[in-house]
Amino acid sequence: MTVQRVLITMEAAAVVDQLRQQHGSLMFHQSGGCCDGSSPMCFPEGDLFLDDSDILLGEVADCPFYMSRDQFEYWKHTQLTVDVTKGRGSSFSLEIPMGIRFIIKSKLFSEEELRELELV
Repeated sequence: MTVQRVLITMEAAAVVDQLRQQHGSLMFHQSGGCCDGSSPMCFPEGDLFLDDSDILLGEVADCPFYMSRDQFEYWKHTQLTVDVTKGRGSSFSLEIPMGIRFIIKSKLFSEEELRELELV
């Protein structure tokens, strides 16, 4: 199995499915410190302007997951997992009116995983 930079929990994927029913295709962007700090934010796909400073880390629940290159420099040694928790965040992410918010959990990649990522 290929090492992935970003994963999603079953609970968070279920929220994505609910949001997709309301909003259509979705995308994630890992915030760089605005609003909720460093929160994954969910938007209708195409609602957030992306440019060359954003990179695609992978897909979660059939949604592209982006992060700015500057932010990636801090996170490149970690595997990110999108999860959900109770509580209203202060971002513009679609789940906020539901009384929940997406959060990131991270773990450091092993040396073997980092080597595999370098080959990709």
